Amino acid sequence: MLKPIITLTLLGTIILFFPTSLGAADNIYRDPAVPSAIQNNSVSVSHKIDPALLRALQQGGDAHALVVLSEQADLSGADALDTKQAKGAFVYNALREVADRTQARLRADLDRRGVSFRAFYIANAIAVPQLDLATANAMARESSVGRIVPDPEIRFSEPAISIPQAESSGTVSWGIKKIGADKLWKTKIRGNGIVVANADTGVQWNHPALIGKYRGYDGKTGTADHSYNWWDAIHGSITGGTNPCGYDSPAPCDDMGHGTHTMGTMVGRGGDNRIGVAPKAKWIACRNMAKGVGRPTTYMECFEFFLAPWDANGKNPDPARAPDVVNNSWGCPIGAPPTGEDCAPDTLKQATNALRQAGIFIAMSAGNSGAKCNTVTDPSGIYNAAITIGATDKTDALESFSSRGPVTTDNSQRRKPDLVAPGVSIRSSIPGNGYGLSSGTSMAAPHVAGSVALLWQAFPNLRGKVAQTENALFGSAKRNVTIKGNPNQVCGGTTRTHIPNNLFGYGRLNIKRAVERLR
Repeated sequence: MLKPIITLTLLGTIILFFPTSLGAADNIYRDPAVPSAIQNNSVSVSHKIDPALLRALQQGGDAHALVVLSEQADLSGADALDTKQAKGAFVYNALREVADRTQARLRADLDRRGVSFRAFYIANAIAVPQLDLATANAMARESSVGRIVPDPEIRFSEPAISIPQAESSGTVSWGIKKIGADKLWKTKIRGNGIVVANADTGVQWNHPALIGKYRGYDGKTGTADHSYNWWDAIHGSITGGTNPCGYDSPAPCDDMGHGTHTMGTMVGRGGDNRIGVAPKAKWIACRNMAKGVGRPTTYMECFEFFLAPWDANGKNPDPARAPDVVNNSWGCPIGAPPTGEDCAPDTLKQATNALRQAGIFIAMSAGNSGAKCNTVTDPSGIYNAAITIGATDKTDALESFSSRGPVTTDNSQRRKPDLVAPGVSIRSSIPGNGYGLSSGTSMAAPHVAGSVALLWQAFPNLRGKVAQTENALFGSAKRNVTIKGNPNQVCGGTTRTHIPNNLFGYGRLNIKRAVERLR
């Protein structure tokens, strides 16, 4: 699973970058209802600033940070809406209204200070890539600001690197057979009419197994239109050095290979290379990592793009063009106190929930930190809003690297993962028009994402109804999963005989059974 890093670009009227200019006085954030003696005392507002971030700022210099506003949009009204398009429009409009109303003063004040920033509406927050102590204290004095947290660099970690493979002789990938997807193909259930997406290291869009599935590609003319179909959230170097894709890439590009592999597992098909669960679905993508390194804000930027994709200039967002399913094979590790160097537990919670409320199914890798308990640790995999997926091998054994629950990093004791799927030696597409084997929960999650495309083609009335879709997947899962190395492992008081449990959730994905049970 990916553990990444990142930044952001212009988006409509609320995503703004400002040049360095005249710095304003500290008192631009003064609230007339608060006594000046309190406002002048930075200690009185320091509780809003993450302790690790505050310590870093007090040492001088600046830091990447995310200013989260107290008011977040109420999206519950989407539950009563019947179609995915209606849900998406409702969520988009509700988010924009709250962000536009509550951020105006902060954005204007940051502009007067000459502080560059990017404003988000997917979660009501403002990213400040060069936050200094004076500005942090000033923003913390604002009653509209809830907290100020780090926006750290995050690197993903995979247990196995892709091993190049020769061209296929026509054999269907073992994971596809295991979940029964190939049997559904024979009934013409192949993902037609469904759009999947991934937030990853990018995609080689013209790979032979992927080009015909790209929503931006016109096979009749051989041309591509990347507006609304691709976004690069990497606007500059994160860790230094050059990048093979450059920055703000106008066309889909993969600087590491991971994203091309996960996309192949969802939709890939090229000649005899039958590697994708839903080979007739279309795909779009967003790069949220630079060579495997991202930031919470780059993840957030891709979520915002998926909620309402925009054109090549980052303008004119349109929720009607949102994908149906988003696969996420990355993580955002939460720093252990007192260092708190990484993600804050709730950093991506609002953004993740917004996609779900919009009727978008979110498949999330559980992580590769097993075999101990309490190793599902990263947003967005720790949230109820995402379905979290572990990895099994060809014998339906839970792989040793697959992370287990319960979730303790946010003190929720939430049961996770939700499902498991094939994730060992998975053959899929890799950059350079080739194919390779990879292992990890990163490989398991795309099996679930592709399966949702099959399910929603088969039952159009389920499209956009995430909870009902999850129930269909959970109820049809194969429960007889073994635990590699420790068959009697207990996590959070559950063993493999408890369904669901903190080892493999409800069981191993079986999309064929899910479709049959709904007929």
